Amino acid sequence: MTTPTAQDPDRAFYTSRGLTPVINVSGTMTALGASIAGKPVRDATAEIMAHFVNMHQLQARASRTIAMATGAEAGCMTASASAGITLSVAACMTGVDPARAEALPKRPGEKNEVVIQLGHMCGYGAPVSQAIELAGATVCPVGQSTLVMDHQLEGALTEKTAAAVYVVSHHVVHYGQMPLEPFVRICAARGVPVIVDAASEYDLRGFLAAGADMAVYSGHKFLGGPTSGIIAGRRDLVRAAYLQNIGIGRGMKIGKESIAGAIAALEAWQTRDHAGIRAGERAALDLWHSTLTGFDGVDPKIVPDPTGNPLDRLQVEIDARRLGASAATLARVLAERNPAIVVRNHEVELGYFQLDPCNLKLGQAEQVAAALTDVFARAAQWEARPGDFDAARNGGVDGYLNWPAE
Repeated sequence: MTTPTAQDPDRAFYTSRGLTPVINVSGTMTALGASIAGKPVRDATAEIMAHFVNMHQLQARASRTIAMATGAEAGCMTASASAGITLSVAACMTGVDPARAEALPKRPGEKNEVVIQLGHMCGYGAPVSQAIELAGATVCPVGQSTLVMDHQLEGALTEKTAAAVYVVSHHVVHYGQMPLEPFVRICAARGVPVIVDAASEYDLRGFLAAGADMAVYSGHKFLGGPTSGIIAGRRDLVRAAYLQNIGIGRGMKIGKESIAGAIAALEAWQTRDHAGIRAGERAALDLWHSTLTGFDGVDPKIVPDPTGNPLDRLQVEIDARRLGASAATLARVLAERNPAIVVRNHEVELGYFQLDPCNLKLGQAEQVAAALTDVFARAAQWEARPGDFDAARNGGVDGYLNWPAE
């Protein structure tokens, strides 16, 4: 390993803590710590640590910031977007009734069903259905995994329906599912509130503007804040979600430092140079595209984000017979380098991985290009391992099963 120097602060950070240096071209992934916080967020997080605060007042300030950023009537913060789903579902079941909130999850009441399209029942490191069930709700899947029709949703809505969950994610099925507009229209006609899981989405205003009653975001992904979940929406439902802190939400509580940092992240998002950042990302994509163009069996393509976020990625499609190694093997070899180059490999069984430029530090685009040149030029020497495909398919479970490594 290279000796850390004053000119190499990243290397010094990892070495002094016994951690593997990482270059993230995968995305805002929880397994990699989600995102890197900018100085305003770091300062806000550190500053509040030296003070006591009234948490209700701090959450009220967060509510005003969330409302300003999203157009919601109100908002609150919790431990994560996953916690936000659970608390939003609970809110729709209990309203602002402390006795009913305390009764969850064992006694959810008669109105305890939550509908969700079958193609939206994805995993994001845990099943979205489990986040719903933690509130004590019963999940009612609608339609088939590749086709959901209006009458199927209409038929699933009964007097027992507490809420409907709509998931916006690269993990869901991207065809045959009902778009948000008719989903909201059908649910609204029956008085059923719609909760949008928008954890990794850039669009802070569109889902509520389209008629959703609540939208849940991650504060520590594209926003670049500390670990946090943001709930935005109707005032009565947000108040009911916040009330869950006296019950099931107690184990999902958020600290003062994360609230302060998430507020700073939301404020910074409003003044961020989005166009300048996209230009930098495009330069990295163009560099990687030119680096891989010309390798026999490699077809690099710049592709848009599947959910419409304003970002592109490089999709590296590989013909293993011509190149000499599969996409899964190459993803593993890149991850075993020092620093580790962690690619976006959740669809690697289809013969490709992606490179995401959204989390690069200065000079890392060039480091990735050099690593790609080295690894792909020697593709034929990389020996495939039985676990190359399984590691991606199993979604990181092996990391938990094999922990701790020592």
